[in-house]
Amino acid sequence: MPDVLGDPGALLLCRSDPAAVGPAAQLLREQMLLAQAGPEWSVLVPEGRPWLDGEEQVDRVARGWASALAVPAPWPVLALWWDREGAGFTLASGFRRTVGYVWLANGTPVGEEEALSSFVARLGLDPVLDMQALDALTRPDTDADARARMLGLLAILGRAGLTLPQGLAPGLTSGELRDAAALLPDVEQVQWAGWREVVSAELDVVERGRLGGWVRGPRARALGGLQLAAGVPALLWAAHRRSPAWLVAGAVLVLNGAASLAYDSVRARD
Repeated sequence: MPDVLGDPGALLLCRSDPAAVGPAAQLLREQMLLAQAGPEWSVLVPEGRPWLDGEEQVDRVARGWASALAVPAPWPVLALWWDREGAGFTLASGFRRTVGYVWLANGTPVGEEEALSSFVARLGLDPVLDMQALDALTRPDTDADARARMLGLLAILGRAGLTLPQGLAPGLTSGELRDAAALLPDVEQVQWAGWREVVSAELDVVERGRLGGWVRGPRARALGGLQLAAGVPALLWAAHRRSPAWLVAGAVLVLNGAASLAYDSVRARD
């Protein structure tokens, strides 16, 4: 297996099936490959242009994408990333503050243990056994580099049903990840197809009942309003910082908020 001290790479793990993840991922406007990663998980393999072009750091981009995917969805998103400096994760879930942890390249932990408690709670992991296993990843270990720490994290998530498809592993470059994902039997290509196609796909997910009461009624209106309230400041902040990743996140929030309000309004007249 490759050493984590290589070119940047990232994976987005969504606790939902590909049918629900695909339409949301299109709004990121990044070419990605989408595959099943267990009974209740999907994995997105991004092309990685923001960091390959040197415009952004992989951890910031992955964090922005996870936030953009998770805010309008009723399922959490876990971003895994690595580069020559080390590796880490960011967990995004709705409007709650993202939590994450980092390991330096040699495996030295750099983070707050409180983040792991939130990690366990939000993913519904075992508060005793899984928490003990996560604690072990925060202790000094001269035999465990950053990639080994990430593999330990994936082993814990495996008890929650996550199974990464063959060929996908921490430490691979973005190109290697995409080459491996392209060989999977049920892989899907996710890319921007225009607003009409995206809206049609999302409505299909809604009509099949995957989002339940979040698409109509008081909860839908509240969620749409929160998305707009969070998206506009995010757009302004992204423009000031010239951050493409957060510009996408802000745009997704605004567009999903507006779409939620519009959908609820139209359905209310039916």
